[in-house]
Amino acid sequence: MKHEPTNAEKDALWKEYWSGKPSRVPVILATNNRVYVLDPRFNKEGTDYERIFSDAKEMLLSQLHWQDVARNHYHKFCDYATGLPDKWEIGVQWQNVYDAWFFGCPVEYRPGQVPDTRPIYAGDNKQAVFDIDIDNPLARDPFKRGIEFTEKLMEIAKSFEFKGRPVKILPYLPIGSDGPLTIGVNLRGSEFLMDLVIDPEYADKLMGFIVQANINRAKAVSKYWNVPLQGAWFADDSIETISTEMYIEKILPHHRKFYDALDPDHKFTRSIHLCGDAYRHFPTIAKELGVRSFDTGFPVDFKWVRKMLGPDIEIMGGVEVGLLMNGTPEQVYARAKEILTSGILEGKKFVLREANNLPPATPEKNLAAMYKAAFDFGTYPS
Repeated sequence: MKHEPTNAEKDALWKEYWSGKPSRVPVILATNNRVYVLDPRFNKEGTDYERIFSDAKEMLLSQLHWQDVARNHYHKFCDYATGLPDKWEIGVQWQNVYDAWFFGCPVEYRPGQVPDTRPIYAGDNKQAVFDIDIDNPLARDPFKRGIEFTEKLMEIAKSFEFKGRPVKILPYLPIGSDGPLTIGVNLRGSEFLMDLVIDPEYADKLMGFIVQANINRAKAVSKYWNVPLQGAWFADDSIETISTEMYIEKILPHHRKFYDALDPDHKFTRSIHLCGDAYRHFPTIAKELGVRSFDTGFPVDFKWVRKMLGPDIEIMGGVEVGLLMNGTPEQVYARAKEILTSGILEGKKFVLREANNLPPATPEKNLAAMYKAAFDFGTYPS
């Protein structure tokens, strides 16, 4: 890498990528406000998630500080813009607890961690979940609170600046989902995996209930803000725990229902995020659901994935976060090289990223090593 790319050069690369003719592989780093909140180098204010989740102003400041940290620290090692923006664009964000929270699972705040929820429908309590009113999703937290926070912040932002830049508050639009199997596990704990086998009627009923709740919420928030639905995307990390045969029989119909409800005409690029060892399911998901973009975690055999999916499917993935956190720059560089030379570049639809979601305090030298590998092994012939 001869020099750190400018914002203009990064912007040009993305335009090339979207046109199907990138000069090299783009690199992204997926961050959220935990890289600020859980890193004492940056969180000088001492805020925490319990305060952020209970106070709109704390939410605003945490999101602004996160973007500031991302743009002026982490974006030096990827193809996102650096420096101060013309204006900050901020939205309310509940980490990964929003689905289970909606169904009544209490949010728990543990030191040094992002929030989590506790499964309350384990054991004989499993039928109680169906008492939740999924037809009025905006009447319950976190979606009720998300709208309330957003409207408060829109008012605050009228006369608020951060580091000399105006702030725009984005509508709260939780369209995606953590997926029916994963949410089932969040609600019932590991017992839900047993439900798939010993009480399949209940498991099917619960996943159908979850998916319908997700659909109702997506439509409700879009209607509330008077914006059109912009497609369908979600995750379902827990499918790594089951066979492809079980996926096809028990989970696929619920995934299809979600996509078809929000994207009935296949107008948008259907995408999915799947952490863990789930890539054996990718060919089925691409064929049966029309998914054209896979955001991966680890472990992933990129050579196999590209061979099975072909050159026209977008794949996002890269160096495992454990290696990025704890490895040497040489190890990170070698792993990035291995990925980039695996055949994954065929079709020019690969985005290199951390796998998956950047931890706080990831060493800069390791991020620099991954970014350098993209220039050394991800450049396409002119």
